[in-house]
Amino acid sequence: MSDIGLRSSKMLVKDVMSSPVVTIEENAPTNKVAELIDKQGLGCIIVTSKQGKPLGIITERDLVTRVVAKNVKPELIKAKDVMTTPLITIEPDETISEAAKRMNRLNIRRLGVMYKGQLIGLVSSKDILAVMPELIETIQERALIEGENRAQEATEEESAPLSGYCDRCGGWSDNLQEVNGEYLCEDCKIELESEE
Repeated sequence: MSDIGLRSSKMLVKDVMSSPVVTIEENAPTNKVAELIDKQGLGCIIVTSKQGKPLGIITERDLVTRVVAKNVKPELIKAKDVMTTPLITIEPDETISEAAKRMNRLNIRRLGVMYKGQLIGLVSSKDILAVMPELIETIQERALIEGENRAQEATEEESAPLSGYCDRCGGWSDNLQEVNGEYLCEDCKIELESEE
């Protein structure tokens, strides 16, 4: 993605992350996890130690595959037994391009955002996709501007006077002009035009 084509205006993880993060303690029963996910309208929840350190993540899929599909009573299984661990993280000043690459490489959809050892947010593939139309528009605008600048530079280069020896008289000129494939000084150009 080459940083999504943007050099000077890179979008960072901190620009798109969700914050604050909803967490649950590792010994909480999974029915409490499911209730919190439902109540908050979330797709996942971060599992923390008693000291608040992020340990892992529980997604809706984790609840389905590790609790519902196994016909386990949710109140009998703890969050730490259902979570995916370790929590994969990223720094807030990384680009969203880097976040997308990491998610793709690890086949995951969410990254914890860590700053100085503290969990400060969560970034998902959905967060990144939400800003893609804006980034695509920016890329298109930049390409249009750069294309116009290149066209203008090419026009200026074509109309810029050339210096060199005249192909007809051999004299030096600071203002050679192309006529029928030959570079002519002003005098030879005028002379040629008068002959025609």
